Amino acid sequence: MQAAQTTGAFRPLPTPAVARVLLSDEFTLVREGLAALCRALPGFEVISQVGTGQATVQEILRLAPDVALIDIGLSDLAASEVIRRVRELGSRTRCALISSRRDRKTVLESLRSGACGYLLKSSNAAQLGEALNQLMQGGIYVSPQIEVAALFAEGSSRTRSASPIEQLSSREFQVFSLLVEGVRAKEIAARLSLSPKTVDTYRSSLMRKLEIYDVAGLVRFAIQQQIA
Repeated sequence: MQAAQTTGAFRPLPTPAVARVLLSDEFTLVREGLAALCRALPGFEVISQVGTGQATVQEILRLAPDVALIDIGLSDLAASEVIRRVRELGSRTRCALISSRRDRKTVLESLRSGACGYLLKSSNAAQLGEALNQLMQGGIYVSPQIEVAALFAEGSSRTRSASPIEQLSSREFQVFSLLVEGVRAKEIAARLSLSPKTVDTYRSSLMRKLEIYDVAGLVRFAIQQQIA
């Protein structure tokens, strides 16, 4: 009887839950580097690595990872469009964008598109771990190099009008960002799931708002605004 009691007293502890992570970036070395960092963190498992927006959508729907880290510069489908599609299809995966851009408009539009996090490529391993943990706890993560308070300082009309870029709608800003990267209108349409005619409409509208009527001028403006 005593032996039976002793055996029952030493039950194995339950295995801790492991968070499943999907990585999306066009560059294999970047994906492998992120995967190595994620695997070094306790409680996280990389279950898939993909290099296109279309594959990202398919894998999120197929595997239902807890977290997806998505490069903002995917060339076949905009990261915001990836998030929109999986959300519309009922995915509960928490998506965070990885980017080198830290301008206020880009960060805000990323969060408004449904991203739960915005991680700068200049972040270190500790910040990656903090981001993943915060996302798993249901929080929103923005890299500490970005001043979060300044992101949402929109209370006054003076703040909103400080930069002409604030006048652009979300779609206009997406088209603007791709134009200054040198992406042609037809490819912009494909990335954003729009018709070429609609892209032309957004281009005309954003040029009118910015009072800049050629792509070279848009590029110069983007550099001045620290967007390009």
